[in-house]
Amino acid sequence: MTEPASETGSETGSGPRRNWLVALLPLLAFLALAGVFYKQLAQGGSSQDLPSALIGKPAPAIVFEPLAGLRSNGADVPPLTPELIADMPEGTLALVNVWASWCAPCRQEHPLLVELGQDDRFRIFGINYKDKTENALGFLGQLGNPYDAVGIDPRGRNAIEWGVYGVPETFVVSRQGIILAKHVGPLTPAAVEKTLLPLLDAEGDTGS
Repeated sequence: MTEPASETGSETGSGPRRNWLVALLPLLAFLALAGVFYKQLAQGGSSQDLPSALIGKPAPAIVFEPLAGLRSNGADVPPLTPELIADMPEGTLALVNVWASWCAPCRQEHPLLVELGQDDRFRIFGINYKDKTENALGFLGQLGNPYDAVGIDPRGRNAIEWGVYGVPETFVVSRQGIILAKHVGPLTPAAVEKTLLPLLDAEGDTGS
């Protein structure tokens, strides 16, 4: 008597099919994430709208080394520390800007940072990323120094703690040390209008 082949066939066929589906899962997850990014950009969003795991969480409590030789008003510019953010006046926001002298988009955004540095509602702190000291000093000497403090990250290890993927990137941080937003790419007037000013208004309401 011959045994039914249907059950045996279904079992042998299900194994390869299941393995094929499992192998596709990483690709499907990637396509889903890419779809989210594309939808944001297609709807008029920009790079600062992309999600970050650090939004709403405390900024990394890292004490950076200073950029040696950087001076302002006759004094050494201090390195970035958590205490500098905590000591900001009420109603102000910290912009932690990751930059490098070799980064062309950093040069593109720098005039806007210099402008924001004249606004008392912001404190601008820099993380100099994978750079040489003499090149970083030359960059700021040529274009101006908007930073209240600059820390160096010559190997990029501390930037990893901030979730940095490249330069430039800018984080908006409250006096309480909470990361409120992240902008990937050069800052623009549109980003200031859309992201920074609403957060500044909210911070002012909280401090009042």
